[in-house]
Amino acid sequence: MKNRPIGIFDSGLGGLTVLKAVSALLPNENVIYFGDTAHVPYGSKSKKTVTAYSLEIAKFLTARDIKILVIACNTASAVAADVIRKHFPIPVVDVITPGSRLACETTKTGKIAVIGTEGTIRSGAYTKAVHKIKEGAVVIAKPCPLFVPLVEEGWWDEKITELTARKYLDEVKKSGADTLILGCTHYPVLKPVLNRVMGGSVTLVDSAESTARAVRDILHKKNLLRDRPNAKTAVYASDDPERFARLAANILGKPLKKVYLKKLIS
Repeated sequence: MKNRPIGIFDSGLGGLTVLKAVSALLPNENVIYFGDTAHVPYGSKSKKTVTAYSLEIAKFLTARDIKILVIACNTASAVAADVIRKHFPIPVVDVITPGSRLACETTKTGKIAVIGTEGTIRSGAYTKAVHKIKEGAVVIAKPCPLFVPLVEEGWWDEKITELTARKYLDEVKKSGADTLILGCTHYPVLKPVLNRVMGGSVTLVDSAESTARAVRDILHKKNLLRDRPNAKTAVYASDDPERFARLAANILGKPLKKVYLKKLIS
């Protein structure tokens, strides 16, 4: 049971920030990662469509005998997490709850901004999560739909990315928020740009590390932490695995030996 892998999925590259955090915190754990590059981005798609993709990926991962499933996609976490929990008997960790908790612990003014895809912001998931944790908090939510394609294109620190960020975040800067939740796992890649735009008085919160800690806590509680070295990571993509591997190496800080192609039926 302990040797069973951790399953992680995202709409594309962004969830690799969660994979990196999980692997750093839990280096003995085997991991299977799925990036749905054929359907990225999820944020502009309907709840029904995202849920269908998420269920198919969850079925693929659970068939590989995973012991816990991490939804490393904010949009899928917002619209499909509850459905996935009903369908599969293993623990399911979303990225919204850990990130919201960290933001509530970080803010000093009680003003928390969140940026994400259209689907995530439209769901109101972060606003609900923050208010559940910190009563009276003020949440400023802003969709930033162009960030995901910019990351997927590899334009992480280009001028066009900074101009886009300045356009999106002008309203957030004026709100007086002292904490900014990066409500999409693609967004941590843009931290250098976002820090320049927001300035040093605003703390950026990405949920990768807090999600990794949530995974560790669950596995520890269930006595499922693997204590053997030589952990293995298998990575799947639903389209163009060569390109995925090339861009993934920049996020992970090391090359991927192999990315397997697994097309979805949906």
